Amino acid sequence: MSTQLPATNSSGYNTPNSELESIVPVHPTAVRRPNYITVQSENTVYTDDHITAKYLNRGADVVVSDGQFTILPTVKPYEFQTTRKVGKTGLMMIGLGGNNGSTLCATIIANRHQMAWHTKEGIQQPNYIGSVLRASTVRIGTEPSTGKEVHVPISDVLPMVHPNDLVLGGWDISGLPMDKAMERAKVLDYDLQRQVKPHMALLGRPLPSIYYPDFIAANQEARADNVVPGTDKQTHLEHIRADIRRFKAENQLDRVVVFWTANTERYSDIIPGVNDTADNVLAAIKTSHSEVSPSTLFAVAAILEGEPFVNGAPQNTFVPGVIALAEREKSFIGGDDLKSGQTKLKSVLAEFLVNAGIKPLSIASYNHLGNNDGHNLSAEPQFKSKEISKSSVVDDMVNANRLLYKPPVSGATGKAAKGEHPDHIVVIKYVPAVGDSKRAIDEYYSEIFCGGRQTINIFNECEDSLLATPLILDLTILTELLTRIKYRGEGQTDFAPLHAVLSLLSYMCKAPLVKPGTDVINSLGRQRNALESFLKACIGLEGNSDLLLETRIW
Repeated sequence: MSTQLPATNSSGYNTPNSELESIVPVHPTAVRRPNYITVQSENTVYTDDHITAKYLNRGADVVVSDGQFTILPTVKPYEFQTTRKVGKTGLMMIGLGGNNGSTLCATIIANRHQMAWHTKEGIQQPNYIGSVLRASTVRIGTEPSTGKEVHVPISDVLPMVHPNDLVLGGWDISGLPMDKAMERAKVLDYDLQRQVKPHMALLGRPLPSIYYPDFIAANQEARADNVVPGTDKQTHLEHIRADIRRFKAENQLDRVVVFWTANTERYSDIIPGVNDTADNVLAAIKTSHSEVSPSTLFAVAAILEGEPFVNGAPQNTFVPGVIALAEREKSFIGGDDLKSGQTKLKSVLAEFLVNAGIKPLSIASYNHLGNNDGHNLSAEPQFKSKEISKSSVVDDMVNANRLLYKPPVSGATGKAAKGEHPDHIVVIKYVPAVGDSKRAIDEYYSEIFCGGRQTINIFNECEDSLLATPLILDLTILTELLTRIKYRGEGQTDFAPLHAVLSLLSYMCKAPLVKPGTDVINSLGRQRNALESFLKACIGLEGNSDLLLETRIW
């Protein structure tokens, strides 16, 4: 550790390392572990370069005729090939200087340098609590001698980038230096800010970003002092592409994940001939069409550079033409909207109620918060984007149980065309005094046995950015991993990359983007099970089974 000035002589701003560095051990969520999982099976082969695993995808085809269900079990063989070497990875965030971006940079730095800090509760150590990949485990089997289940961190199932190794950069319409942006956000404890400040200052200012006033709230104009000049969207596209290439070259990166964590935009109108096909969306950029949003421009830039793009906000960045472009270019995209608090809980509780045979009649959700996200969402067009992403979260659970809810009526219009559905309202208010500490109140009003009623009320208070930041890490790490996984089906000679739309990111997203033509799954349990099962499949293990047959038989 470098020589430190005595604490009494230091303001903290010129202290490059933590005065408490190495006092506490590295938190288990930040520990580096060797790849100690080895599957001994004829289905799994390890080489220096790859892990190759055979997997049988079991399903069932169902035919319905005159109310009779005929089921034909199916088995399709696949092989998965995962590149073992984790390349040097960069994370370029749009909205780098916002609450999420500045908090992510500061906390990664704190973990890198093992900076402990004082709070009123005592000494706090850095960690990655809240990260699904770093702070949760997966069951991989049982220990033969004891019969006890064995769990390992999800991040140990396959080689994944460690958060501390991410190279950080990005854009922001505000040119405030990163140390000042962290102070503006008012998320982290002062003693941590004091210690991390000189490191944040080394990050400098964010790169100039794209600012089209029509897409975000007018109240953001005062922050927009760091923008790419001009109005020509093709020029803007080339500018962003050049930024990505330069960042990748200067830092000698193998992969760059481009991540939108900036302001929520209004929805873009879907216009035939403008953004409905890959060629049309590229032509619309060349003509600087008014319905090409900044987030869509960043997504197209990443796609054309062959780098993955993740949308952490609710707007429809991925208009049909952008999805088609990603498919054509074999470039990866994922999103939408970070699922951190109220919606995550809703995707659990709604599923619980419906699966318990209880019929939610209405779900009313109220939020208020005081950070810049809340300020931007106080404008109606931006709120509508958020409302849409929050409102669809129970749809698949309702559709799965037509015993409780009437099915859609063929040829009908209005509500009957969609089928019976709980009344669902979402309210978001901007209250500056509470800052990043968001309040969420939910009421679930349900029908129970023989006309009875049940009301469940939930009050949730959380620090918004401290829930969202680990999700950005998870999405980035998982995205990088998925770029290293290929598959081949029966009869295929060569391994091929996964589909361009990374639907395995769904667990972290309010409005999951899925492969065109497939159903959206919002159930948190099913999303988690899909992620675990896929990672296991890549090392030749069967998916999760709670049958526990050995405990049911003699």
